[in-house]
Amino acid sequence: QVQLVESGGGLVRPGGSLRLSCAASGFTFSTYWMNWVRQAPGKGLEWVSGISPGGAGTYYSGSVSDRVTVSRDNTKNTLYLDMSALRAEDAAVYYCARSIGAGALDAWGQGTLVTVSS
Repeated sequence: QVQLVESGGGLVRPGGSLRLSCAASGFTFSTYWMNWVRQAPGKGLEWVSGISPGGAGTYYSGSVSDRVTVSRDNTKNTLYLDMSALRAEDAAVYYCARSIGAGALDAWGQGTLVTVSS
């Protein structure tokens, strides 16, 4: 079955950096668009970033576009999100999610918590 397992979350100081990872299994990872979505405490889901199957196309929300980089290693079936200059408002549970083309998200991981605090 499809499995997406995020890791790399934790406590980071404002201005700090973090790398999130998402290990995928149960499907042909290299043929799917992949995404990062976050949910801050008490708020709704916010799409953060997406990447095309081969990795050449990357897309970002305007709120993070200058501070994050999405990438993937199709040989390792792993998705990454490198975040820098983290702010309090970046604190959230970060989910990786598979999408059908660049559209609907059809599989989700369990999420990894990022806390930004001094």
